[in-house]
Amino acid sequence: MSRAKPPPVPPNSPDEVEAQFYEALQRADLEALMAVWSDDDDIVCVHPGGPRVVGASAIRAGFEAIFSSGGVPVVPEQVRRLQALTCAVHSVLERIEVVGETGRQTAWVVATNVYVKTAQGWRLAAHHASPGTARERPDHVEASATLH
Repeated sequence: MSRAKPPPVPPNSPDEVEAQFYEALQRADLEALMAVWSDDDDIVCVHPGGPRVVGASAIRAGFEAIFSSGGVPVVPEQVRRLQALTCAVHSVLERIEVVGETGRQTAWVVATNVYVKTAQGWRLAAHHASPGTARERPDHVEASATLH
């Protein structure tokens, strides 16, 4: 007699959700990637240089297009965490290895991931990624007079 598969355990922390998110990106696993998102209608995603995308169907369509070329070779680094009772914000430096005309290169993306604690455990509510610099930035940058 086969036993029923137990229901998945809700992620216990924003770090677990973040790990699932980046693993799904690397594998081009759309179902796993969408499983980390909150069920809220106002979830939001911004890809580097792209527009704000709101809602699960629009986010899904965006990642379907990205995954048509395969997985994203992204590695999260230098994560800075701020967490309250039911919300967490992670500032992440994403390292992406790409192969271009001049060979293998590293691209840097600066991302902010916002997590909310729901009845189903921690979930991703917002992912905002911006193009980084041509080389890795130090973990700490001195403040300047320019805010934006």
